Amino acid sequence: METEDWNEKVKRLLKSELVRRGITHEQLATLLREMDIFETKASIDSKISRGSFSAVFLIQCLIAIGCKSFCPEISADLVEEPRGMYKPKKSKKNEISKS
Repeated sequence: METEDWNEKVKRLLKSELVRRGITHEQLATLLREMDIFETKASIDSKISRGSFSAVFLIQCLIAIGCKSFCPEISADLVEEPRGMYKPKKSKKNEISKS
């Protein structure tokens, strides 16, 4: 998957959490400021527009908007290892148990 695709995914994740709660970027800046995290509306606009913000920024935003749990949608093909990529090692224990 290309980097742009990942940036787009993470951007949509954060934007959807903001929309779900009816929080604007200006309100997010205020909520972050209350946590002593100083981001302007313009810097938030830029980060979310690019989608290339840090995991720290994502977690800060989620905490600021009161998100208690966060479960990003991850498709199975992203977490499964390709079949046949690794050859299992034969151990003496396996060989003995087959006898």
